[in-house]
Amino acid sequence: MSAVNRRLVLGAAAALAVAAAIPAWAQTGPAKGEPVYLGVSGPLTGPNAQYGAQWKQGFDLALDQINADGGIKGRPLAYVFDDTQSDPRQAVAVAQKFVADPKIVAELGDFASPASMAASPIYQKAGLVQFGFTNSHPDFTKGGTFMWSNSVSQADEQPLSAAYAIKRLGLKRIAVLHLNTDWGRTSKDIFVKAAKDMGAEVVAVEGYMPEEKDFRSTLVRVRDAKPDGVMLISYYSDAALIARQIKQSGMKLPIVAASSVYSPKLLELGGDAVEGLFTASRYFPDDPRPNVQKFVAAFKAKYNKEPDAFNAYAYDTMILMAQVLNDVGPDRKAVREGLLKVKDVPSVIFGKATFDPETRRVAGAMNVELVVKDGRFQLYEGTSAVR
Repeated sequence: MSAVNRRLVLGAAAALAVAAAIPAWAQTGPAKGEPVYLGVSGPLTGPNAQYGAQWKQGFDLALDQINADGGIKGRPLAYVFDDTQSDPRQAVAVAQKFVADPKIVAELGDFASPASMAASPIYQKAGLVQFGFTNSHPDFTKGGTFMWSNSVSQADEQPLSAAYAIKRLGLKRIAVLHLNTDWGRTSKDIFVKAAKDMGAEVVAVEGYMPEEKDFRSTLVRVRDAKPDGVMLISYYSDAALIARQIKQSGMKLPIVAASSVYSPKLLELGGDAVEGLFTASRYFPDDPRPNVQKFVAAFKAKYNKEPDAFNAYAYDTMILMAQVLNDVGPDRKAVREGLLKVKDVPSVIFGKATFDPETRRVAGAMNVELVVKDGRFQLYEGTSAVR
């Protein structure tokens, strides 16, 4: 597959249907005819390319199920994925392309909030829903009435992270390492405030660039601040690298990380350096809820591996958009109205998804506290992590 700007039209015919996971609204037989298209803006190349690949797996599983049972009022649901590398400039160019294409009835993405937010004015002006399903920046949905998300806002997540670190793990002196991006800085600010409000001291705050690989000088400053734990506001690739260098430095400190690191890839890249790392997730494959177990079984049947949270968010999003389009039809303005009205859509992340009309976000995501133990994510059942 070419590394240049890719255009993938997927889902016109389904090869696998997992009947137990198909929502009740879609029992009409195989879809036929001209597809209904969603535009996807996100990374297929560049440093975040793995996330685009994970999205596609979740999308395609959902489309197998949706299109096997009637698609959108009998028409197949499909998507066009344009590669932005999650770069704001490229996201703007893709937005201009999508709004000019009348076949695109809604847009999904981009991966990172800064890329999405750079493109938001274009979608808002055109009246095309921008559905940022991994956009946790608190300001994303403030960009206009056509900005929607089923991602948990960092304004909600980071206080949960602080409570895990301080109240559950017993940390009192915390060093914070964060991606020096708009998302990372905003998340850091929320975490630091919450930590201080809970009585902890933040003894060091260090930002780093997404492409940074050598953290040795940063870790010297962290060591000199004498923390009793480290908080990472990172993605899994950089979190794994930081954990490896913490181990190499000889520091023996509990590491807590934002839910953005939750992925089997963290274990693969971090190896024994991430053993004992604490994080949380909106999704955990061992969750006994039927929606979760049906999704996990279907994903394993198609891909022969266990899904992670990014697979789950993509799957949930496609199921949600299918229900909205079946309710209101494939019309741009109607999609926004449909999101206002849709209620209790089956969801891996939320159980049932309904939007708050003011914030245009879904409330009620699960929060599962996890630890890496014996090379895998497990539920955390301990108390203090301070030695």
